[in-house]
Amino acid sequence: MTSTSRFQLRRTLTVAALSLLGLGASVSSHAQAWPSKPIRIVVGFAPGGTTDAMARLVAQSLTESLGQSVVIDNKPGASGNIAAAEVARATPDGHTLFISPTSVETVNPHLIKSNLLPSRDLTPVSGIGKSQMYLVTKPQSTAKDVRELVAQAKSGKLAYASAGAGTPPHLACELFKQATGTNILHVPYKGAAPALQDVLAGQADMVCDPGIAFPHIRTGKVKLLAVVSEKRSPFFPDVPTVAEQGFKGANLDIWFGMWTPNGTPAEVIARLNREVAKALASPTLKARYADLGGENVALDTAEFKALLANEGKVLGALIRDQKITVE
Repeated sequence: MTSTSRFQLRRTLTVAALSLLGLGASVSSHAQAWPSKPIRIVVGFAPGGTTDAMARLVAQSLTESLGQSVVIDNKPGASGNIAAAEVARATPDGHTLFISPTSVETVNPHLIKSNLLPSRDLTPVSGIGKSQMYLVTKPQSTAKDVRELVAQAKSGKLAYASAGAGTPPHLACELFKQATGTNILHVPYKGAAPALQDVLAGQADMVCDPGIAFPHIRTGKVKLLAVVSEKRSPFFPDVPTVAEQGFKGANLDIWFGMWTPNGTPAEVIARLNREVAKALASPTLKARYADLGGENVALDTAEFKALLANEGKVLGALIRDQKITVE
């Protein structure tokens, strides 16, 4: 190699190295400057529901800690897929976020035909809380516990109400059927409230309730037989889980989480994780979550990814085995 060739090679390598250093500095300075404008959190459900309420509580805390306005943009439809797709297309600069139940990633791909695949098209940030589900029976039920309810189901015909095909309350009751070996008739409704209403009226025998039945449980208008979760509820600590009553496998919490568009700087995701954890540690937010029947449980990015993977595996198998479909 001639001296001229060696000089040209060194110059090329130097230019390339400086370019990479410049790119790294640019990404780093961009992440350090975040947030540089208001942040938009897209929510795939209408105002007033649990997802929207949790998102607004987190947004309020982030506004205070980040020094930028954090606003909620409700984009309901397709069980959260419309909002998820919009966030997947957004600029990955940390100024567009997505808050949703985990079902958008763990359930929707098995039930809804779409080009969107959240596990591929979005990046998980953190879990922002959960709510448990409660096995509630009509006031006329003579079953005093899960064993008696199962015996009744096997000797006669029972029906359970749900918030609709493919919803977490529906899947929780299907896990209950699977765990107990029962064949209880599914009656879908357009939401958790009308499903609970028919249990209150005695038109349906039971429901896997996401927490809206609390006032009726406390006044004795419905009966709470078990918690459909791995752990007992902090709101009803004396009520055993389904597993504690002899039937393992019937547990499904409704988790809520935050995602960003793919390509969002790692530094931004790390800071978001820290700020969300700090927000969830607030006693005020804990009390507000409790008003929703929820718990302010934070999951870091690794924990949240593990939860999504496990939940997707369990619910995907359930949907296939039970041949669950949505119209």
